[in-house]
Amino acid sequence: MSFQLVIAEKPSVARSIATVIGATEKQNGYWQGSGYLVSWCIGHLVSFAEAGQYDEKYCKWRYEDLPILPQPWQFIVPDEKKQQFEIVRALLNRPDVDSVTAATDAGREGELIFRFVYQMAGCTKPVKRLWISSMEDAAIREGFANLRPDSDYDALYQSALCRAKADWLVGINATRLFSVLYHKTLTVGRVQTPTLKMLVDRDAKILRFQKEKYYTVGIHSGSLKADSGRIASMDEANTLKSTCAGTSAICTSIKRERKAEQPPKLYDLTTLQREANRLFGFTAKQTLDYAQQLYEKKLLTYPRTDSQYLTEDMGQTAQHLVSDLLGLLPFTQGLDLTPEVGRILNSKKVSDHHAIIPTSEFVKQGFTGLAESECKLMNLVCSKLLCAIAAPHEYKTVTAVFSCAGNEFTAKGKSVLVPGWKEIDQRFRSTLKADTEEEVLNTLPKPAEGQSFFVTADVSEHFTSPPKAYTEDTLLSAMERAGAEDMPEDKVNCSAGARECGLGHAERKGLGTPATRAAILEKLVQMGFVQRKGKQLVPTKDGINLAVVLPESLTSPALTAEWENRLTEIAKGNADPDDFMAEIEAQVRQLVKTYSCISADKQNLFQSERVIIGKCPRCGENVYEGKKNFYCGNRGCQFVMWKNDRFFEQRKKAFTPKIAAALLKNGKAKVKGLYSEKTGKTYDATVLLADTGGKYVNYRVERKE
Repeated sequence: MSFQLVIAEKPSVARSIATVIGATEKQNGYWQGSGYLVSWCIGHLVSFAEAGQYDEKYCKWRYEDLPILPQPWQFIVPDEKKQQFEIVRALLNRPDVDSVTAATDAGREGELIFRFVYQMAGCTKPVKRLWISSMEDAAIREGFANLRPDSDYDALYQSALCRAKADWLVGINATRLFSVLYHKTLTVGRVQTPTLKMLVDRDAKILRFQKEKYYTVGIHSGSLKADSGRIASMDEANTLKSTCAGTSAICTSIKRERKAEQPPKLYDLTTLQREANRLFGFTAKQTLDYAQQLYEKKLLTYPRTDSQYLTEDMGQTAQHLVSDLLGLLPFTQGLDLTPEVGRILNSKKVSDHHAIIPTSEFVKQGFTGLAESECKLMNLVCSKLLCAIAAPHEYKTVTAVFSCAGNEFTAKGKSVLVPGWKEIDQRFRSTLKADTEEEVLNTLPKPAEGQSFFVTADVSEHFTSPPKAYTEDTLLSAMERAGAEDMPEDKVNCSAGARECGLGHAERKGLGTPATRAAILEKLVQMGFVQRKGKQLVPTKDGINLAVVLPESLTSPALTAEWENRLTEIAKGNADPDDFMAEIEAQVRQLVKTYSCISADKQNLFQSERVIIGKCPRCGENVYEGKKNFYCGNRGCQFVMWKNDRFFEQRKKAFTPKIAAALLKNGKAKVKGLYSEKTGKTYDATVLLADTGGKYVNYRVERKE
């Protein structure tokens, strides 16, 4: 009997696939049955080798060994993944396995994961590709009925390989180069560093911002209120107020407009992450993790997508889904909705995967058994689907201009004509515990041109506002748009959005991909270059310094967005991978050549500021706090007080900077909570700095308090 081997990306996905295709017999590291073997990777089973594997000299970081340009590239299996890799390799090379199905996640990274394993195992058997957007049973069955040759995805693999190699080359070489120059580990990345630069630039704008005061004068007549434009001086505003008060204002013009706000598009990953951050405070990574869990539970379609439409053959599916959701969701009860499903169908605007929507499995199961975070995300996705197929939001605006004392005053009003999709959105938001912004409507009285009003007047004081710090919501948007300002306006605003529209318009540029942006933000925080302050993302001192010292080729969002665009073109088969890699290698060589040394004052840029504790009792120089001790700044002195000194450890007392400062200042310190081994109790005492002359400093208890 021969078998078809299916390789998934994760154990949970493998289990779902195995259940559908009848491989229900559990083995060590795989499932078996009905002519199938189903195994899995654990993320990246195979990775690029570390630099030290190419040459032992690379184990040390030295400028003279740069750049490191592997030829040929080498691969490793991390120790913690070797067991599963050996299982997969054995299955790939089993004589009774005659074909292989790649069932890793259907995207750029999933393709790379499978190909690395397949190549490392030395397998040459024919491969078919499973490409699905949902883990529902029906989607899996349909996917297996329509397997495609994996060679159809060769261009996608080349794009993934170029991305991985470029990240390795830039990351390894730039990180080593600037770490050696500045004597501190400075992690540099092809995408993360331009993202950091965006945060640093915004922070600089906020710091440079100077608040300016201005005034407006308002005239009132009953419920009618109209305002002047900005007035720079208070005296001028008060003069205008005095002139207008107790006089008449004449309506000189009225402009009435009927407007419509079209329904929103469905979610791609980035818009889902942005809105979940705005409404719930979820980080981009949390949103991706929750969406992935829901996908693996068969309740949500594939989350790592950059499309906001469904394919045209999904019309009936969407129609049924909408009908079922109207009966399932509490906030839709009594809603009068005529679905316009055609608005969300456009195959030309769907890339590898369609937009994120709930599945029919979710309709059956509902919210039963879901965590609160998962419920929030499902509600968000459901409400977006309903909004997207609802009627436009129609409203009327009125702009009235009044003349008073020779000055113009303007009043604006808005009234809703057809609530449309906004009724659904407001119903959903009313169920949230989170604070959400509600639109304030201003219904003007109905003035007529030439009508006169007796008015009162007042002065309001205002201040100009600084730019706002990035949140994950606004930063994700900026990452997605990076480089767009360098494109012709008609291409940026092309109705096809981020994908090619068929008119020859270019792919929109951006930093990273929807699938990678969350990890980039998390890494910047973990490395200490960015910190979270509530919802805000703010660069640290080290982050600011790093962005300032690096060259534009590494920090420019526009340049890096251009690389990302090239990778997309490679995936489409429109660009040469070898040309791309040659340019990356040339950039790395030039980088190393340009930054061979830096000035002495810059070398201390990333050194931690030393905290002075007191004066050295031996030589009078400053004593500083280190990680493990308090040490004299005079290297020749060698005075040091160790934090793990036996005197304090026996008494179970932390040797704090406060205690050290008191000992250095007075030769003694009052210490609370010393432990006595004899009595097993704690006590307070005065501790003396008894002897500072020998190799080790000695302490003693002078008296108990």
